[in-house]
Amino acid sequence: IAAVAGERHVGAKITVAEATPIATIVGKPDDYAGKVVRVEGEVRGVCMAAGCWMDLGDASGNRIRIKVDDGVLVFPSLSVGSSAVAQGTVVVKEMTREKYVEWQRHLAEEGGEPFDESKLGAGPFRVVELSGTGADIGG
Repeated sequence: IAAVAGERHVGAKITVAEATPIATIVGKPDDYAGKVVRVEGEVRGVCMAAGCWMDLGDASGNRIRIKVDDGVLVFPSLSVGSSAVAQGTVVVKEMTREKYVEWQRHLAEEGGEPFDESKLGAGPFRVVELSGTGADIGG
């Protein structure tokens, strides 16, 4: 995979003109569930297995995952550290602790990171992410 040089577009065109801050979405996810939004930030992580997700973060440490079905579009693994703009529908999922642990373990494996179940706490477990449709990375 080649390094991200200049700007790279993946997926559908971004049509939402104004970005919603990541902190606003993760702070009040129920207000945004089911809505199409644009987010902007720094790429903090990418699925190393299939490029099926990308984490965007803001300057305050808030993060949101942009998730796509495997093969629909691929986020370049070398985009970590690049700026990015992404569009998608906000999805809020409730999970049991068992499902959450299983999911977090899977994500750690995909991201090439260590997994420590003891850091997950007791819940409740809610996952807020974007069902992604497109992104502009780098630039």
